[in-house]
Amino acid sequence: MDTRTGLPVVGMVGGGQLARMTHQAAIALGQSLRVLSVSPDDSAALVAADVRIGTHTDLAALREFAKGCEAVTFDHEHVPTAHIAALEAEGVKVFPGSAALLFAQDKGEMRRRLADLGAPVPRWAPVSTASDISDFSGGVWPVVAKATRGGYDGRGVWMLSSAGAAADLVATGTPLIVEEKVPLRRELAALVARSPFGQVAAYPVVETVQKDGICVEVLAPAPGLSEALALEAQQLAIDLANALGVVGLLAVELFETDGGIVVNELAMRPHNSGHWTIEGARTSQFEQHLRAVLDYPMGETSLTAPAVVMANVLGGEPGGMSIDERLHHLFAEDPGARVHLYGKLVRPGRKIGHVTVLGDDMTSVRARAVRAAQWLQEGR
Repeated sequence: MDTRTGLPVVGMVGGGQLARMTHQAAIALGQSLRVLSVSPDDSAALVAADVRIGTHTDLAALREFAKGCEAVTFDHEHVPTAHIAALEAEGVKVFPGSAALLFAQDKGEMRRRLADLGAPVPRWAPVSTASDISDFSGGVWPVVAKATRGGYDGRGVWMLSSAGAAADLVATGTPLIVEEKVPLRRELAALVARSPFGQVAAYPVVETVQKDGICVEVLAPAPGLSEALALEAQQLAIDLANALGVVGLLAVELFETDGGIVVNELAMRPHNSGHWTIEGARTSQFEQHLRAVLDYPMGETSLTAPAVVMANVLGGEPGGMSIDERLHHLFAEDPGARVHLYGKLVRPGRKIGHVTVLGDDMTSVRARAVRAAQWLQEGR
């Protein structure tokens, strides 16, 4: 508890853009988020008042960080499960807890649990040899291989087109699962939040657009999605949040196929597919996550406009017009574009921010968002 304000302290392990935007939401609630950051130059460390320097793999640092926190949560899934369990055993309120977070940390465990729950999942198998992968393929290539831990933004995912490619990957020693290549129509995401009391709030289902393994656009609500399928996706996310005991945000990444929806992956934290909620929903995902881990009643999740599009801003090639000059031009061209920059050093392909545009027509809103992100990336 903060003795000055009488308000609870929430600690977020990780100093990236998710912690940065959670800090912004905390300000409106009278709080100042405590952040465990690897470096004072990390995205959240540049703006938060209460920053502790340390690594998420150091149990002693985590113990010290948690002192005085009403709840501890995460902006990534990479904290060792044993460390989270140790904090819980010592009475620290950690959300999501180790028993739930495991299913976002380990894809093999996630697939096993989802299959046990009867959730729609691709055909999959754990593998340890090239022969295992070939047996799984049955001579039908490609198959999708995934690192069981640590993958994100296209990293840790391989499309294997032959037994030789499988052998090369196995030789790296990476623990793997393999999955069938799903004949997807598009990718969707269902975002829900759940409190310790068990209250659940669901956001409209969105379409996520991927390029080179990175989400580049999010369209809210998902265009052309039937009400029945949208309700099915929301109910699936709610059921999973309850069954897994998630507290906080749960993002369920989905494939839409001709036969319905299939679960791709889970994330238990604020998620890229929910950044549009800052301007596009009555309660942002970041405020909702804070409400959830503090066991506050959930906020309203309805859209603030008929069409909302978020486009990620990726780092472009160095040189040319400065980012400040690009902002000047963008705001002159489209005063309605809302820009969020993360304070990151620019590297080609790195997520350095996002743009959100709201309006009445999805086609025009999407064009504006894509144009704004392109301008900030390329300066033209």
